[in-house]
Amino acid sequence: MTEGALVLEGGSLRCLFTAGVTDVLLEEGIEFSYVNGVSAGTMCGMNYISKQKGRMLEINEKYVHDKRYLSLKNMMKNRQIFNFDFVFGELSTDLIPFDYESFYESPQRFVAVATRCRTGEPEFFEKGKCKDMIGAVQASSSMPVLSRMIDIEGKKYLDGGISLPIAYRKAIEEGYEKVVLVLTRNEGYRKKPVKAVTKKIYDTYFQPLPRLREALYQVPDRYNRFQEEIARLEQEGRIFVIRPEFPVHVSRMEQNKKKLRELYAEGVRVGRDRLEELYKYLEL
Repeated sequence: MTEGALVLEGGSLRCLFTAGVTDVLLEEGIEFSYVNGVSAGTMCGMNYISKQKGRMLEINEKYVHDKRYLSLKNMMKNRQIFNFDFVFGELSTDLIPFDYESFYESPQRFVAVATRCRTGEPEFFEKGKCKDMIGAVQASSSMPVLSRMIDIEGKKYLDGGISLPIAYRKAIEEGYEKVVLVLTRNEGYRKKPVKAVTKKIYDTYFQPLPRLREALYQVPDRYNRFQEEIARLEQEGRIFVIRPEFPVHVSRMEQNKKKLRELYAEGVRVGRDRLEELYKYLEL
């Protein structure tokens, strides 16, 4: 067990890059004692902890065109563009089974970040402490407007990326001196301001939730500030960052299987290329 933290950014299907990196970690037997994830990063984290190499790629290669998995029909009918009832139901129990036993019995800590809708603030759900860990992962991965709010113990939650796009500070606060980030955007990427039309959609859709709306308006500025801090911490050698080397041209709901395979392969390549530096940073 490596005494350190693995922090996984979200990005929906851009997390195929993350899956490539975490699969390299599994190949190398690098097991971080603490893992946290935001949005789709939580799903990569689950497969990493259950040690199911290749599962994320297999799911998307086989089901990205399956309307039970991803479709506008899901959103219209069930208010979730990704059908979590299918993902954590038939898909995980029968089609490409998830190893729940290995996941829950693993000594590795796992934390999912979700945004509380009433406050617009991040909350943290840890395996072994949260009574509904799968609900927490669903909440963390539920994109605003495209997904319904997820109820956890009587409280409503949405995408963790709204309030906390990359939870590296949480790992540092937990006392971990070795913190490895896997990002889904290339170095230098910055988010553009929220468009006026998008603000209007937020105003309409989340009218009773002013703090959530404010958090949504601030997403680009918050993300860009975090990137500046990440660059500084990386330069100081306090964190280790693995990211795509080139701009990622894969959308959050990408349907092109070739692009998804290529992004996964890029994660594998970058992960392997950075191994020597990673071992040095981790002092392994």
